[in-house]
Amino acid sequence: MIGQLAAVVPAFIVLGVVGIVTARVQAGRVLVYGGSLVLCAVLLGGGLAALTGDIQRIVLPIGIPWVGGHLRLDALSGFFLALIGLGGGGASLFALGYGQSEHHPGRVLPFFPAFLAGMTLVILADDAFLFLFGWELMSLSSWALVMAHQDEATAPSAPQPGYVYLLMATFSGLTLLLAFGLLAGAGGGLAFDNMRLHAAGPGVTAGAFVLALIGAGSKAGLVPLHVWLPLAHPAAPSHVSALMSGVMTKVAVYGFVRIVFDLLAPQPWWTATLVLVAGGITAVLGVLQAVLERDLKRLLAYSTVENIGIIFVGLGMALAFRLNGFAAGAALAITAALFHAFNHTLFKSLLFFGAGAVLNATGRRDMETMGGLIHRMPVTAFFFLAGCMAVSALPPLNGFASEWLTFQAVLLRPQLPQWGLKLMFPVDGALLALAAALAAACFVRAYGAAFLGRPRTPAAEQATEVDHWSLTAMGGFALLCLLAGIFPGAVIDALAPVSQAMTGARMPVQLADPWLTIAPIAASRSSYNGLLVFSFIAVSMLLTIAAVHRVSRGIRRSPPWDCGFPQAAPDTQYSATSFQQPIRRVFGVIFRVRDSVDMPAPGERRAASITQRRWDPIWDPLYAPIAGLVSWIAERMNVLQFLTIRSYLSFVFGALVVLLLTLALWQ
Repeated sequence: MIGQLAAVVPAFIVLGVVGIVTARVQAGRVLVYGGSLVLCAVLLGGGLAALTGDIQRIVLPIGIPWVGGHLRLDALSGFFLALIGLGGGGASLFALGYGQSEHHPGRVLPFFPAFLAGMTLVILADDAFLFLFGWELMSLSSWALVMAHQDEATAPSAPQPGYVYLLMATFSGLTLLLAFGLLAGAGGGLAFDNMRLHAAGPGVTAGAFVLALIGAGSKAGLVPLHVWLPLAHPAAPSHVSALMSGVMTKVAVYGFVRIVFDLLAPQPWWTATLVLVAGGITAVLGVLQAVLERDLKRLLAYSTVENIGIIFVGLGMALAFRLNGFAAGAALAITAALFHAFNHTLFKSLLFFGAGAVLNATGRRDMETMGGLIHRMPVTAFFFLAGCMAVSALPPLNGFASEWLTFQAVLLRPQLPQWGLKLMFPVDGALLALAAALAAACFVRAYGAAFLGRPRTPAAEQATEVDHWSLTAMGGFALLCLLAGIFPGAVIDALAPVSQAMTGARMPVQLADPWLTIAPIAASRSSYNGLLVFSFIAVSMLLTIAAVHRVSRGIRRSPPWDCGFPQAAPDTQYSATSFQQPIRRVFGVIFRVRDSVDMPAPGERRAASITQRRWDPIWDPLYAPIAGLVSWIAERMNVLQFLTIRSYLSFVFGALVVLLLTLALWQ
């Protein structure tokens, strides 16, 4: 099995070469995206099979000489391979239709399969060299995809997505390189088996943990390392945005889990506290910024930050329980985290597909320029609504099931001896509850502004439904969101081998209950039945429809009372900005939100306008000064490229003299 899955990586590279050759013809799109769909199906099947199979290893004659390339397939890698297959397959299917409107296919087709190849290699790698090689391939190919539409998606005065993304990707790879260096020790054993056997001291273990959290967290989107997400996602094509948000961030989660739960020796208790702090802050700050966004794709990017925070809260609880010997709690927490990672792949891919469909139909990302799309794109509107309900954690969809499990882990808190953990468990519970409420408000606003009401612009008024390939991809993911929410026990049982391998325990078998009720610990403590909730909602809706249909036969229909203002302009209806105002008034102090109103002069015939300015609590105090310093140094150093040959030779001579003097003093 592992040999066949390893062969998928070069097959993706071959598809990338095909994309270079056939970029200018229509058949190239079908070959690249169709071939990627087939290879992703192989990854999905192989990953699901690996969940219940034995650990498989293989050493290939590649990589470092006399060492080779080590590959491994176990339950953990199988689960994340299945996520790549699922998310990559959905993005490929969506791109078969969405790619028809691609203006620059030569910028996208070669790098899309290379992106999938890099992620697959990271999951299969069993040594540091192949892991980092796959990590860099994933980063560089995704950077090229971000650059494909950067000029169209970015204002001239805004930070450049490609530049920021490349810097953060390089920083991520460097920190992981240092983490693997500490794990390898003086012997330099790059294979993961050698790292598991290497007995590192507590200082080395703590250092490797911090580096792994920073390296994986910057790629996943942990605050304050998330700044590339709201820049890169709007710039990339929508199917690439779905792949980056739904899959690449999960590859980063895999890297963290592999290093911290598998390769590292037991860590001190404060490491779990650090993860819990980072996860809670990430969840709340991400959804707060999403609430204030008007750009639909940037809103989804900040929502990704929120959900990554939820996943890391679950991982932090699992680490805390494992360090204190509470195996049952660790199994529940890591299952909740991985279940939410699976769910986020589904509903965030669906939402980015929906945003791409809206962008294709209207050419707009600003929600204030939309409205009324439910009448012009009814199928897209229905599927996007399913995604909004799932990401808002509304039953019976899948987002509720995984967040409910996470809250059960919070409530399960035993008598932990460390005060830091005692404090962070209830704090994170409160932060998750706040994030869940704000997420619901955020997506009520997003759906209402984009799909309900009347069109605010001619582009929205003239929109038409998208192609069948795109609708099929959205419909498939919407169905999976529903099925995972109705039958969460099947997903929980499938994750049991991963939990067993990482924590030494698993949750009770869920499918043993004939009524498909899930119970994290025991039914007497807490339980949830997604099928029962779905049945109740479905029956209630059917009865309501039947009652309304029966009563409406005797009702005369007429225009509603318009209060004396017939056919008011669409600008007078509730907008995305007006919806966010109460939340902005409460939390605006964090972002220093300022509204400036431009009123027309007396007798001037134009509409008033309002401009919103807000301060980014991460970018402005942390990254903006660094960017300014780099620009200042670059401007001063710019004179060096205009010097003469004699000046350059003088610099070289001076550097040699300084080096020789340094060596002499050192000796």
